[in-house]
Amino acid sequence: MMRGTTAVVGIGETPFHKRGTSGEPALKLALRAIVAAAEDAGIAPSEIDGFVSYGSERNDGQRMMSALGTEELRFGALVWTHGGGIPGALGLAATAIVTGQAEVVAVYRAMSESGGRRLRVDVAQDDTAAQQLVNGLDGPAQMCALRTMRLIEAEGVPARTLREMALVSYHHAKRNPRAIGRDAALDERIYDESRWISEPYRLFDCSRESDAGVAVIMVSAERAKDLRQRPAYLLGAPMGAVKGWGVLEENHDPYWSAGFRGVADRLWRETGYGPGDVDVAQIYENMTGMGVSALIEHRFCDPATAGDFITFDNLTAPDGGLPINTSGGNLAEGFIHGMSLVSEAVRQIRGTSPNQVPGASLSLMTGGPGDPVVSTALLGDASTV
Repeated sequence: MMRGTTAVVGIGETPFHKRGTSGEPALKLALRAIVAAAEDAGIAPSEIDGFVSYGSERNDGQRMMSALGTEELRFGALVWTHGGGIPGALGLAATAIVTGQAEVVAVYRAMSESGGRRLRVDVAQDDTAAQQLVNGLDGPAQMCALRTMRLIEAEGVPARTLREMALVSYHHAKRNPRAIGRDAALDERIYDESRWISEPYRLFDCSRESDAGVAVIMVSAERAKDLRQRPAYLLGAPMGAVKGWGVLEENHDPYWSAGFRGVADRLWRETGYGPGDVDVAQIYENMTGMGVSALIEHRFCDPATAGDFITFDNLTAPDGGLPINTSGGNLAEGFIHGMSLVSEAVRQIRGTSPNQVPGASLSLMTGGPGDPVVSTALLGDASTV
C-alpha cells in the first residue's frame, strides 16, 4: 500500500489561453510550469530527477534537461491513455518515489496549438477507429453524446443534470482570476438557448481546449514535512479498466458508463474512505454528461437519485454537500486534459482555493471519463494519512 507515502508539494501553471493564441510552443509552457511548481515547493528545478505525463504529451524529460539544469534523470514514464491517465500519472510518480527510482518527480501536461495540431486531431488519429471516422464520429463530443443520451433515455437520469454541472463550473470560475470563462454570463436561460454541439450537448456542456502548461512536484512524505507548502498526501490513485471496457469502438457495456466501474471501488477499498467522506471533488468533464456518469460510478448517487444529488445548490462551494470543480474545471477554467484539476485539488487541501471549502481534508480528482483506461485519485491532509 502506498497510502500517504508521497505528497504533492508544489504546483505551477502558466496562464490559460484560448487554443492557438498563446504564441508559445508547448515545450516552453511545460518548462515554465515545472519551474513554477519547483519554486512553489522550495526545490531547485535541477533536483527534479523524474518526469511523468500521459497520453499525447510530447515534451519528454530528456528534452527539458538542459533548460532545467537537471543533475540526473533517473525516471521517465508516460501513462498510455489521454485524460483518463492524469490521476494515474500521480500514482506512477508515487511508485517511482516509493521504490527509490526517483526522489523529486514532476508530473505535467502542456498543450499549445500555436505551434501544433488541434488536440482533437491528435486524439482522433491516435485512438479513433476507422469505422467511427468513416461514419462521421471524429470528435469526442459526438461519441460522448451517444453515451450520455443512453444515460438519459435508458437509465432515466434527468437531462437537467447536464445544465447543473455547467452552471456550477461557470459559477466557480467567476472567482478564479485564471479562468478563461470567468467573465462569461451563464444562467438557465442562456444555457437553454445556446446552440447544439451534439445533442444532448449544448455549447456550455463542452470543455475549452486551451494553450497552457500545468505541473506538480511530488516527493516522499518524509521530505514533504520540511518543504515550503502544506503537503497534499496521495492516498490512492488506481487506474485500469474492467471487462466490457477498453477499446471496443462504442460497444462498451454498460454503454452509458464513464469507465470507472472497478477503478472507483478500488479507490475506496485501498484508501479506507468512501464517497460520504469526501469534502470536495474535481470531476473531469470533457463533456458534462460524462461528469454525471463519473459521479454515479463513484457512488455519490445512482441513476435513480442523480436528479436529487446533481443540483446547483448541492455542488457549489462553500456550503454544498459535495462542491465540485471549484476552479471552474475543464468547462470554465481551461482544458489541457484535466491537469489543472490536480492543482485545484491540492489548493483545497492547502486552503487556498478561490472557492475554498471550509476545513477540506479529503479532495477527490477524477480522470478523463470515457477513455479506454481511466484513473481516479484521493488527496488528503496530514490528518487523513
